[in-house]
Amino acid sequence: MSLSHGKRTRLWRLLYGSGPRNGSLLVLPLDQGLEHGPTDFFPHPPALDPSYQFRLAEAGGFSAIALGIGLAEKYMADHCGRVPLILKLNGKTNIPSDADATSPLFASVEDAVRLGADAVGYTMYVGSPRQHDEFRQFEKVRQDCERYGMPLVLWSYPRGAAIDAKGGKGSLYAQDYAARVALELGADIVKLHEPDAERASAPKPYNTLDEDAATRSSRVVRSAGRTMVLFSGGEKDDDDDAVLRKVEFYMEQGATGVMFGRNMWLRPFDQAVALTRAVHDIMARYPR
Repeated sequence: MSLSHGKRTRLWRLLYGSGPRNGSLLVLPLDQGLEHGPTDFFPHPPALDPSYQFRLAEAGGFSAIALGIGLAEKYMADHCGRVPLILKLNGKTNIPSDADATSPLFASVEDAVRLGADAVGYTMYVGSPRQHDEFRQFEKVRQDCERYGMPLVLWSYPRGAAIDAKGGKGSLYAQDYAARVALELGADIVKLHEPDAERASAPKPYNTLDEDAATRSSRVVRSAGRTMVLFSGGEKDDDDDAVLRKVEFYMEQGATGVMFGRNMWLRPFDQAVALTRAVHDIMARYPR
């Protein structure tokens, strides 16, 4: 990868200075309170306090915690230097329809530098009727990241009526396109979801593919090229073994790592730490 010294330094801290420390990434996201509302915390009330996730990120040895500026400014102080930060720069609530999805900026790359972040996060709604606005907004963020030597993590999320008509946001077509968009737009890391089996409504040639889960996932990793891929953990799975199987599956398909939020912080603290340490053991077998 052709990177500035600033990006190289910050990526080294994420890949080798924290977390599994072998070139893989284990990221704990806490943007759900904005994106989904407080309902996500109902199954485990202690997780409503952001201090819970910060303590988990430190005790579990995550590569970074990813969250917005309000949480970073109000809760980061006790963990500075011990929990790497990915500052999310934009977001939205889930109150409006996703048919016209857009994610406005509410923080800047300068804020990330001020807060000591090692990367910034940006959500892009690929295929939304508003994607032309998103592309222009992203251009400024990307330029600022180059100016300040800040790695850029893209939450590349297919959304909108056009995506729904072509197989849906979880389809191989949508996730494969989202992976390529991240590469084309200049992201250093992309967060994706595991693609579902292809549907007849997908464009050619996707509508004729009959690939298993491993082939689909490895395909989107290849489409991301030299942009590193993190797969999402999705909603909480009560079976620890199922979570671990999912992590191993993603690493086998060539992912750089995972971004697991609710699958971690909706568990009792000691159980969440133990599960995180088990993820470390798996990632130790997949140096990048």
